[in-house]
Amino acid sequence: MDQIIRTSARDETRRPNEPGWSEPDPLHEHLRRVVRDLIEHLIEAELDEALGGRRYARCAVGGRRGYRHAARERTVTTSSGASAITVPRARLFDEHGDATQEWHSQLLPRYHRRSRAVDETVLGADLAGTNTRRMQRALQPLLKGAPLSKSAVSRVMRTLRESFEAWRTRPLDGEPIAYLFLDGIAVKVRVDRRVQSVPVLVALGVTPTGEKRLLALHLMGNESKAAWSALVEDLTSRGLPAPALVVMDGNAGLRHAVGQAWPQAAVQRCVVHKLRNLEAHAPKRVVDEIRATFHAITEADNERAARAAYARFLRTWRRRAEGVARSLEEGGDELMTFYRFPRSQWKCIRTTNMIERLNEEFRRRLKTQGSHPLEASVLRLLFALYQSGQITLRRLDGWYDIPRVMKQHRQVAA
Repeated sequence: MDQIIRTSARDETRRPNEPGWSEPDPLHEHLRRVVRDLIEHLIEAELDEALGGRRYARCAVGGRRGYRHAARERTVTTSSGASAITVPRARLFDEHGDATQEWHSQLLPRYHRRSRAVDETVLGADLAGTNTRRMQRALQPLLKGAPLSKSAVSRVMRTLRESFEAWRTRPLDGEPIAYLFLDGIAVKVRVDRRVQSVPVLVALGVTPTGEKRLLALHLMGNESKAAWSALVEDLTSRGLPAPALVVMDGNAGLRHAVGQAWPQAAVQRCVVHKLRNLEAHAPKRVVDEIRATFHAITEADNERAARAAYARFLRTWRRRAEGVARSLEEGGDELMTFYRFPRSQWKCIRTTNMIERLNEEFRRRLKTQGSHPLEASVLRLLFALYQSGQITLRRLDGWYDIPRVMKQHRQVAA
């Protein structure tokens, strides 16, 4: 009863002549007619240009490049809903003057039933984890009764293949990178009818204006020296300039590949990865103490204080747990490289945490489907989540100090 009363109260507060949710919107219907007329006008103008003259227009000898013949109707779904469009047909003359070639519109290609904006909306809904049934209901105000089958969604998703191939082979020489983050993320995929965890090697760059750019994704069987060398060689072969700083974990093969490709670049070891390694070498009862002494190194006020904390760490743990001390010495000075950069950037450039953002979104996306992606589609899915805006990467903290860093880097390189 209370719900009925509340519903009635809402109905009474509706303005006069205001349509309800289930009633047709006259403004939307008018806009749809305007859009339909505009599309037909644009296609007619495109055909006039292809034929060399308007309908019934007199043209000079040799000026007419074809002739019209009949028309057909096509249902096209735009952001204003589904509309029946009358599409003209025509034939174009070949070099011998025979009308053998069928004219096709570039504005509305063959077999296209939806505008690019609608396809992008469908793609975004699919990447967000919405199944086809829910997608049809959620996009009903946009589709306005237009069909949306599983095969239609699959065709939209297949367009990712061409976009991904163009992205993964694009040249990088015109894309200056100040900082480069390299790390591997573990993803679960279906390989040979079994779900297993495989590494995806990720290269994420930061531009001189602070924007973060996904540069490369490589699916590998492991994080070996050969695997990381292949990724670094791919970046250099596409023309990526030497960055001022490379942030990475402690993989020996990765460190060798970076040293070979960009010997002038500064290297920062991820302090989060190193802390995990230290904890693995110690009993659980001293983990909190190890964290405190390690944070004294990575969260010091300056490099001098950090080096003093580094020396204290070694003196303390060389007596109590030699494996912990050796693990810290393995990282060495590259754990404190970030102190040579602007203070405003310290928090961001001492770890590879920003790459974990890709992995978090990928895992969230997989929770909405009943099966894991195949090995061939996992990279396209990761790329699509990034390219469609499902994964947003904000500017690097302290981005305004990057030009000063790049100027110093160029002076050292010269």
